[in-house]
Amino acid sequence: MTKTIALALAATTALSTAALADGITEFRIGILGGENAQDRMNSYQCLADYTTEALGVETKLFAPADYNGVIQGLLGGTIDMAWLGASSYAATYLQDPEAVEPVLIKVNVDGSIGYHSIGFARADSGIASLDDMEGKVFGFGDPNSTSGYLIPSIEIPQHKDGITMESGDYFGEVKFTGGHEQTIVAVNNGDIDGGVTWADGQGNWEDGYNSGALRKAVDAGLVDMNDMVQIWKSNVIPEGPVVLRKALPADVRATMTALVDGLHERDADCAYGVAAGDTLGFQPVTHETYISIVEARKAKIGG
Repeated sequence: MTKTIALALAATTALSTAALADGITEFRIGILGGENAQDRMNSYQCLADYTTEALGVETKLFAPADYNGVIQGLLGGTIDMAWLGASSYAATYLQDPEAVEPVLIKVNVDGSIGYHSIGFARADSGIASLDDMEGKVFGFGDPNSTSGYLIPSIEIPQHKDGITMESGDYFGEVKFTGGHEQTIVAVNNGDIDGGVTWADGQGNWEDGYNSGALRKAVDAGLVDMNDMVQIWKSNVIPEGPVVLRKALPADVRATMTALVDGLHERDADCAYGVAAGDTLGFQPVTHETYISIVEARKAKIGG
């Protein structure tokens, strides 16, 4: 990982002048769903402060109610940067290949750059696997979520003959909860029988693994993982990218890439909040990492 953040911040004054000259009077960061809006804003406030310092312009945070709000913001030019899931990036790319550029990817504690969709249920439900979910209510987060819908919709029907993602076929009901946190809370409260969310799959189950939505839920005191049981795990999914609008001035994009790249070294607590848990920070990534996800989304959803 590069450690050019100091150089980038040293250029703040010159950069802010250039940015303003190019019509950049503010910088807008979009935050995908996964937890409630206020918690998302709190986790990113430190990054917003560093951005204001680096660019010399006001930084605004946006936490739309659903994933599509961030996607449309990037496409419409009202959001400049976001950490997208792989499927959300694919959706953005399929609608406009020139809208955003993937620049960074989260690195797990072991140096890998993948994560998993995790199926889970209450430990006292008697559900131990997908075989026990027949006739039950299965919750998925958001149609634009990689781990919360796209990958499960492809891999879960492969578990055995007869499983589809249509309500009443195998599962009693297939429903969208609205996001990862909503899914976790719904399962914990017994409102649905099982659900899927995301985690790096590393570390301890009782901690909610090292990073991901389960870890964030544990940190927030929303769930005790001893009350939960894992019932399914996807194949490895490439972590989603931090993206920047291609229309931004090149020096702004370079500075923001360096800022996020060096965030873990500069402020580990801030990086923990932004990356949803323990990581090694971020490293460079390109579109090539997501070609398979783009094709999967195109085939499954169409856009």
